[in-house]
Amino acid sequence: MKASSWSPIQCGDVVDVVAPGSRCSNDELEKSVEALKRWGLQVRVPRNLFRGRGLCSNSDPVRMQHLKEALLSPESRLVWAIRGGYGSIRLLPSLSRWKRPSQTKIFLGYSDVTSIHLFLNQRWGWPTLHGPLLERLGKESGLDPSVKRVLFGNLDQVTYRLKPLNMAARRPRAVKGEIYGGNLTVVQSTLGTPWQIHGEGQILFFEDIGERGYRVDRMLVQMEQAGIFRRARAILFGQFSGGEEKDGKKLWPKVLREFAKTSSVPVLSGVPSGHGRVQKPLPLRTFTELHLGEDPYVVVDTGVK
Repeated sequence: MKASSWSPIQCGDVVDVVAPGSRCSNDELEKSVEALKRWGLQVRVPRNLFRGRGLCSNSDPVRMQHLKEALLSPESRLVWAIRGGYGSIRLLPSLSRWKRPSQTKIFLGYSDVTSIHLFLNQRWGWPTLHGPLLERLGKESGLDPSVKRVLFGNLDQVTYRLKPLNMAARRPRAVKGEIYGGNLTVVQSTLGTPWQIHGEGQILFFEDIGERGYRVDRMLVQMEQAGIFRRARAILFGQFSGGEEKDGKKLWPKVLREFAKTSSVPVLSGVPSGHGRVQKPLPLRTFTELHLGEDPYVVVDTGVK
């Protein structure tokens, strides 16, 4: 399916806030909404966005209805997930029954909403933005300025310096394609489902938080044995954080290095996107050119038209 493109937002545009996974506090929601209004945007938040104290921000049918209204509405230009946590994958069976809308809009978030990214990228052909959750906008740390620049169409490409992890990544050449992926744990959870990541012909991207070395290794081994990496064009690692062992050490850096050594495709690290302190945007399913060698870098179109 040919990828579509999205139009940048402008002052006065409508932003739909969704919570397909977990909830944040009411105070965090309020501060985030006020920050969006200071950008000159109209913010639409369902009255019953948060209800109940279960695993997710609300029941499956209610969260599904919020997501449907946001994605299909002809009025909004941006759909921004307030938080990650857990729950998005529970909505995919219902999402698969909807007809792809004619209007492509921006979908922004990361972590748990990786499953929605995969669906929109692979089923609807939408480009999306792997980037900060809306709750971060209401915090003192705020957003990296590049996020706003991408959303308002003031940046049509992002460029990131990378680190080669294997010999395949050190051989000078250019690899062209599109990036798919997101949170490693969530990507793994889609295996065996109709919306699992394909891998073939894709540049794959993974990030994660709080996963110990053996768990990272187990996820990578499962995807390798499932054939996901066999025909991938390259594998990029973003921010991994936490995941300390009982003695306080971190084993996942060694796991990533050992994985790279045995991989036949280029493996690189250093994408500044994920759960880190600085969260830069990474466009998914847009034209990407990966320049390999001793000083590799990646250039990714934002998807704006």
